[in-house]
Amino acid sequence: MSTIYNFNPGPAILPKEVLLEIKNNFLNWNHSKSSIIEISHRSSKFIEFTLQAEKNLRYILNIPENYYILFCHGGARGQFSAIPLNLTKKFIKPDYINSGYWSLCAAKEAKKYCNPNIINVRKFTQDNKVYIQSIQNWKVSYKNTYLHYCPNETIEGIEIFEEPFLKNKIIIGDFSSTILSRQINIDKYGMIYACAQKNIGPAGITLVIIRNDLLGSVSYQTPSILDYQLLAQSNSMLNTPSVFSWYVAGLVFKWIKELGGLDFIEKNNKKKARILYKYLHSTGFYKNYIVPINQSRMNITFHLQKKELTDLFVKMAEKNRLYGLKGHSLVGGIRASIYNAMPIKGIKHLINFMKFFEKKFG
Repeated sequence: MSTIYNFNPGPAILPKEVLLEIKNNFLNWNHSKSSIIEISHRSSKFIEFTLQAEKNLRYILNIPENYYILFCHGGARGQFSAIPLNLTKKFIKPDYINSGYWSLCAAKEAKKYCNPNIINVRKFTQDNKVYIQSIQNWKVSYKNTYLHYCPNETIEGIEIFEEPFLKNKIIIGDFSSTILSRQINIDKYGMIYACAQKNIGPAGITLVIIRNDLLGSVSYQTPSILDYQLLAQSNSMLNTPSVFSWYVAGLVFKWIKELGGLDFIEKNNKKKARILYKYLHSTGFYKNYIVPINQSRMNITFHLQKKELTDLFVKMAEKNRLYGLKGHSLVGGIRASIYNAMPIKGIKHLINFMKFFEKKFG
């Protein structure tokens, strides 16, 4: 079969090595004579696997010992509720940065539990290109509270590469589309979290990395399944976790480690994004509307000069083995999500198709 290049934003492309390992062990995992989706999450072999997965993740991200690693339910949206429920008893009026769709969703959800200070940092140039204000210009409150932001807005294709360092702020980041794509200084954050279906594995599990001093001030009405302290005390097994998602995540962590860690991954991701953006900047047929300093490495968005050709572009792309390129319904256009497992060959194949399409319809 010909290679398919999967540009979907999530569930996203997985490494072929990981998919083959899943296939080879699916029916008889770890010589247990059971499928990975049948084994007990409390079996000694699976617990041993999760401990190694956590060890690998701690190594890859250089996570300090005073941070818990939790594997949760509910996706990133679940964390939109869990964060204020766990923290606003101690931090009454948090700051929420609005840089795009997902960060605003988090702020709106927080309104159910507290009175967030919502700060708009998305601006426009004279030629209508989007950029994000430098962090030093964010109009944050002077209170000792937490600040929530999203470093990569997948829908719009906006990324914040600056790492926040703000006085009297506990920094919390929705790293769903950033996690494992580049180096992160974990100790600058009180907490980061990420849904799995980008660079971690299949949907069904959500990663939370939280500093231990932030546990224990949970609101009384918080559901137990969203209580970080209970999850930490139960090793993320307060109830039955998504065993398969956790298993695949462990394989991905191992794959990254064996490749050379985030140094290799980040270098490769920069190269892929540079190749595609260079082509986009060379043609007037396709337009990206993000200022270069905030162009996402993971989710590259663009529009056709002739917008009426967008649906045809997507259909013809699929016939050319390029899947998942349709932009989000909120913004339209095209979105190429080029997560860790996307090979450079996939980027070059996309560019060749784009050149063909422009020549035919430009």
